[in-house]
Amino acid sequence: MITQIGIVAGEIWHLLDKQETVKFSELVSIVKKPKDIILMSLGWLAREGHILLEGDEDYNIKLRNKTD
Repeated sequence: MITQIGIVAGEIWHLLDKQETVKFSELVSIVKKPKDIILMSLGWLAREGHILLEGDEDYNIKLRNKTD
């Protein structure tokens, strides 16, 4: 399972590299993987300091800039 989480984290990172910001609901429909795997992948990216999550319900997700 850890491999699948890492692969999805990579997909998310590449998506965010192309699109500056994406809402969580959009991310789920674009990535087309189980929601729990997407959430674990986002947690991985957040813990590693690669992304920022903003908002209350439908989070805005973006890559962290070097200045953030």
